[in-house]
Amino acid sequence: MKRFAPTVLFAVVFALFAAPLFSATVETPAPSAAVNADQSPARGIATAITTLTGIAISPLLGTGGFGFYQWYLADTPAKKSALPWFAQPSFFIPALLIAGICAMKDALGTVLPPGFKKPLDVLETIENKISGLVAAGAIVPFTMSAVSSWILDADAPATTAAHHLSAASLAMLPWGSGDFSWMLNVLTIPVGLVIFAIVWMAGHAINVLILLSPWGAIDAILKAARTSVLGLLAVTAALDPKLGLILAAIIILFSWLVAGWSFRLMIFGTLFSWDFFTLRKKRFRPHPASNRLFSGGKLKGAPIRSYGRLIHQPENGRLLFTYKPWLVLPERTVDVMPTAPYIAKGLFFSSIGDGELTLFLLPPRYRDHEEDIARIYQLEGGVKDAGLMKAWSAVRELFGGSATKSQIV
Repeated sequence: MKRFAPTVLFAVVFALFAAPLFSATVETPAPSAAVNADQSPARGIATAITTLTGIAISPLLGTGGFGFYQWYLADTPAKKSALPWFAQPSFFIPALLIAGICAMKDALGTVLPPGFKKPLDVLETIENKISGLVAAGAIVPFTMSAVSSWILDADAPATTAAHHLSAASLAMLPWGSGDFSWMLNVLTIPVGLVIFAIVWMAGHAINVLILLSPWGAIDAILKAARTSVLGLLAVTAALDPKLGLILAAIIILFSWLVAGWSFRLMIFGTLFSWDFFTLRKKRFRPHPASNRLFSGGKLKGAPIRSYGRLIHQPENGRLLFTYKPWLVLPERTVDVMPTAPYIAKGLFFSSIGDGELTLFLLPPRYRDHEEDIARIYQLEGGVKDAGLMKAWSAVRELFGGSATKSQIV
């Protein structure tokens, strides 16, 4: 039952807040219903949530596209000049150009040599982090402040097709008859930030998977899948905001369920990018007893890509892996008991294996230090070169195991 708890919790919370929102779209017999339908606050709230979700999936493309749309709708120079900075051509034109260059890079990935494309993948991963922070600081307050104003506006005419969701309509929630309008006003932006964060992590996982991928074709498929979800969300919201909100809720739920997996991928991608561009391996020296690395898909007792320390106790020969879930929760310890350990030396990063199992992933800082690691942890198999991966293994390991597990030469 525990594994279904996050889903049940998400469904309950979403139902509590969505019930009055959808009830606000019930049509009244007023003759002006058709005229005012587009001015419904429920429509505006649904549009804001779907916009926030879409931008979180791909911040640079989403923010640039949203800014261009706002600029396009402004029909006078005065209105265009009054738009926020992300809706100005000086921002959305370069943003869309960069997004297009990234798409072209992945489309041409099948013909680019890995040594040329991988630095570009690292750059795009860094760009996605920066644009995510910028979008979180600009778009989330912008959209959620609009949601607050729609929710708390009690002055709308009662004859509209969808009356504004005021404090009185909160009585529909099973919270009693108290006035919780102040709570909504305080929580909208933090809730928006949480939604943005979990959806962004799921979208950012695509960039990290591209870092792990050895084939340009897989990169193009991953990028096309993310862009297709973003496009479907935009089209659905344009056709019917209510359907767009339902699709956004599905995306948010999925992102919630994979949040731990996405978070670990984000940490891996961050360290990978840092080590790669700062040439950390030239300044790094392995510690003689304890080194930071990531758990592999076959290490029992720790989720894949958990970041922790591999400790060697020379007095008894034990290997211990210690890590903190979400980097802040109480520390956990896993006994590592390999039978035939070795290091598989990959092109960009290496791994510690045990027969056909991948136990640990080594960040790029460990490149050219594999011999030292094998000596420190007494890996009997020494260092072996990792060969080309088979197609099915590559796809399987991207989502469930190591990206460096391979046919050992």
